Amino acid sequence: MTEPLDPNLWLEDVQGEAALDWVRAHNARSQAELCARPEYADFKPRLLALLNSRERIPYVSRVGPHFYNFWQDAEHVRGLWRRTTLESYRQAEPEWDTVLDLDALGAVEGENWVWHGSDTLSPAVPGGEWRRCLISLSRGGADATVVREFDLVDKRFLDADDGGFTLPEAKSSAGWLDADTLVVGTDFGPGSLTDSGYPRVIKRWRRGTPLREAVTIHEGEASDVSAWVSVDDTPGFERVIHGRSVDFYTTEMWLVGADGALQHLDKPADASLGFHEHWAVMELRSDLVQGDTTHPAGALLVAQADDLLAGHPQWTALFTPTPTRSLGGSTWTRGHVLLNVLDQVANRVEELRLVDGQWQRRAVPLPGPGTLGIAALHDPHIPDDPLAEHYWVTYADFLTPDSLMLARAGTDAVEVLKQRPRYFDSAGMTAEQRFATSADGTQVPYFIVRPKGGRDDGDNPTLLYGYGGFEVSMQPWYSGGFGLAWYERGGVLVVANIRGGGEFGPSWHQAAVGEHKQRSYDDFIAVAEDLVRTQVTRPERLGIMGGSNGGLLVGAAMTQRPDLFGAVVCQVPLLDMQRYHRLLAGASWMAEYGDPDQPEQWAWIKQFSPYQNVRADVRYPRALFTTSTRDDRVHPGHARKMVAKLEALGHPVLYYENIEGGHGGAADNTQRAHLQALEFAYLWAQLGA
Repeated sequence: MTEPLDPNLWLEDVQGEAALDWVRAHNARSQAELCARPEYADFKPRLLALLNSRERIPYVSRVGPHFYNFWQDAEHVRGLWRRTTLESYRQAEPEWDTVLDLDALGAVEGENWVWHGSDTLSPAVPGGEWRRCLISLSRGGADATVVREFDLVDKRFLDADDGGFTLPEAKSSAGWLDADTLVVGTDFGPGSLTDSGYPRVIKRWRRGTPLREAVTIHEGEASDVSAWVSVDDTPGFERVIHGRSVDFYTTEMWLVGADGALQHLDKPADASLGFHEHWAVMELRSDLVQGDTTHPAGALLVAQADDLLAGHPQWTALFTPTPTRSLGGSTWTRGHVLLNVLDQVANRVEELRLVDGQWQRRAVPLPGPGTLGIAALHDPHIPDDPLAEHYWVTYADFLTPDSLMLARAGTDAVEVLKQRPRYFDSAGMTAEQRFATSADGTQVPYFIVRPKGGRDDGDNPTLLYGYGGFEVSMQPWYSGGFGLAWYERGGVLVVANIRGGGEFGPSWHQAAVGEHKQRSYDDFIAVAEDLVRTQVTRPERLGIMGGSNGGLLVGAAMTQRPDLFGAVVCQVPLLDMQRYHRLLAGASWMAEYGDPDQPEQWAWIKQFSPYQNVRADVRYPRALFTTSTRDDRVHPGHARKMVAKLEALGHPVLYYENIEGGHGGAADNTQRAHLQALEFAYLWAQLGA
């Protein structure tokens, strides 16, 4: 396909001086206007206080005998990695042991480190010492990280001179094979990355040897999203699996045998396959026929792992979807399977236990309707693990603050450990679910949250939020920020559950991919029209917001129906869909959008690509586009070029690009509060009385 000349290609030079001068000039203009508004002056300190509040829940993850938390506040801007015990965590003020201070580390090393997680080596023998881990640190929040080995007892990094593992900055994957061996995917040089920028080559790296001497053990194709190796070190069920993600939704997998030979795992290409002890566990994205039984897309199946390897698995369904029910996730305690079921976009938890060869099922009484999260705490490396049947439960909805509970499988016992305070007065507020009718007649659910005294008079400042891609579900959340910056001032929040998401399982997602992607935008527009029809608001008072794929969503809605909206907040967006697959990780998303280099696919993509559909003779709402220079997932050139084109055609627009922050848009709470205050000040400027 021959591309038309794009006069804004120079803005794709992320760190180019001319492009950065353009960014700085636009940042200065946008901030001069928005920071001068009284809303910004009100919101910024209050939002920062919320983000830094000591009353937030310090969520933890279990690593052996300890519970680790990463914490940011006013004194620890970049953050503390710290740990405690469960007994201490039960207290209102746990005793924390600081393991790593990122602010201190950054000051010593002269780096703007952002925390990107850790991977701890489990003990070589049960009850052994939890000591070594791999820590991933990002410069400014980018996806690319530096990986460094860390000693959890001595609380220090192990440099190469100490025999420690260190990987230079790249989009790496690294995991432990044993105490002295890693499996590593990284940028080994030309040809080692996929077209999407992720590892194509996986190597085995022995301690004390140079990375260049690591031995190749697995390779994918350049056209793949990535190659990977998964290591399961469950005692008695140790497995190493090689895999390639052919695209965003299909994988191919091999099990490493005792002799080192690879056995191909027979599964549907688009199914997710994993193992739990002697079970093979598979989640379907398409129907699977087994004899006279058809397991539908969205089902969760189990079979004996040995039967799968022998080629004759007998799959049993642990979950079967219905038109309103889909699987939101699952987790295993020592003796139970817990299913997180999404029913009309509200979570329910079911508990299964195998008794005499039959799976017994019961509903677990937990708070609702709202958003529940569950995660088992069982660690098979700990003999007689006292937490073997325990699991975390989190709950929130639009008007109920987050709570963290400790539950025990086989009982209804739930212990509330932590709860966020109410950050806004919800008395008199309401939250309900409604349905809009899309262009093809599909009923599309959405949530509407009304402030105190809200009524359908056609004049409410209303913010419509959506995503609609990659099987991601939009569920209720509690937000102190929305409380103080939106609800308190009379704003209505609407969250749309459009196709492309995962609210009703794989079919809801697959209905709006590729040549049918327009259905996501039709659904979103239908919700907006329903808000006007039912006199919740009117176009002049209706704003839309979305990030990443949601940025593409609001960009498409803005260019297709500019008459319907009074404000657009477009965050870290995809917008130039003719070049998205050539920018950073864009090639990995072609299974969602299509390949613009194929003429028949470009024919449908160009119909919704916002950058290609901006016109001079149309009046658009004055939009705010935000992105990050350090976003190495969705290229900041998308937002830059869209703004440049709008301006060239005479359309007023605002733009803000944070220098740090990665795809999340901000690297610390001060940056987050500034960005959020800019966005809310903009919304009130556009939609307020």
